This record gives sequence, structure tokens and C-alpha cells, in this order.
Amino acid sequence: MPFTNTAEAVGAWVEGWAVSRGAAEPTPCPGGFTIDVGLSQHVMRHVLTTADEATVRKITENTPMSGVWLKTFVPPETLTPWLAPGWSLAGGPGFLMSASLRAARAEVPTGYRLRTWSRDGVVRALVRTTDGAFAARGQIAVTGSTAVADQIETDPAHRRRGLGRLMMSTLATAAAGQGATAGVLGATPEGRALYESAGWRVLAPLTGATRDPDRVEA
Repeated sequence: MPFTNTAEAVGAWVEGWAVSRGAAEPTPCPGGFTIDVGLSQHVMRHVLTTADEATVRKITENTPMSGVWLKTFVPPETLTPWLAPGWSLAGGPGFLMSASLRAARAEVPTGYRLRTWSRDGVVRALVRTTDGAFAARGQIAVTGSTAVADQIETDPAHRRRGLGRLMMSTLATAAAGQGATAGVLGATPEGRALYESAGWRVLAPLTGATRDPDRVEA
């Protein structure tokens, strides 16, 4: 396994996610980390390495504003009863996944073009049709020996054509070329099948919650 334990993978994910999204440096807090993101609908997030009812209750009961997110590594059915009124699950069930990273050659399917570029520690990949239409994208943030794959997306009209595997291979190769040996990502149920076919494995459930803007106190 690329990580010796889940806590190590969580730390790598938090650091790499912040780099990928251009967020502030994660700040240690009781139970995990806090990250200032700076978007109107995602002002900040708490990532709890070890979630328990007392910690979740304290955070959610003492957060009166919207735009605050909570990420935990417990299943939805565990997190739901811990949330204070006004909070709800966000984004559906997810998974923390990891893989060893190595360079691999992947052919670009006929009818598509692949472009990659790097800026501020993040490698981005874009697949377009030969006439320039968007088909797929993704990015990976390298932080030393680890890297976080992020925002992997394939347009519905271009799915099941090998673009997802092309994207994962391209990003893994780019990260390995910069010295990363272990990758980590947060996956949706739909993305999980793609990542598993590319050699990624589930480490833990990943469940998010956010304050309902309609229930924010004046």
C-alpha cells in the first residue's frame, strides 16, 4: 500500500487538496484541520481526521454562517445523527482512495487531443475533440512524495471512450515524473469504478456536510 495508515493518507489529501484549489495552508485544529477556501459558497472547511460525535456537535452547533463545509471519514449513516439542526449531508457518499504512482503510456483515442500544463505546483490535463469541444479534464497537485488527483471530469457525451483512463494515466505519469510515489483522491460512487479500474483502492468512506443557507441564523 502507498500509505502506512489512513491518517497518513488523510494528511496528504488535505495538503494536496489545498494546493490544487489554491486555498490557504491547512491549519491544525482539534480532530483535524481547518482550511480557508475563500469562495462565496465555500468559505472554509473543517476536515476531521478522527471524527466523533462530540467534535462534530461542537463544530456544527457553533457555526452560524453558511459557506462552511465539514469533511469526515465515516459513513453517512454515522455522521447524520451527529449534525446540529440546520446542517445536512452534501455531495452524497464518497470514498478516500489511494494508489501507487508510476509512469504509464496511454494512447489518445482517435478524434481527441490531449494538452497538459503545470502552474503553481498543479499539473492540469485537458482533452478536447479535434474541433475544439470540451471532452475531459483533471488536475493533480504534487506535494513531495505524494500527490492529490482532483476535479476529474468527463463530459457525458464523451464517456465510455477511454478518456477517464487516459486522464488518470496522464496525471499519474506527470506526478511520478516530479517524484511522487503515492496518490490520494476523494471519489464519488460514479468515479470509484473508474479509479478502481486504474488501480486505485478505497481506504475509507468520505462524507461531507454543510450548513443549509435557508437555516442560517440572522
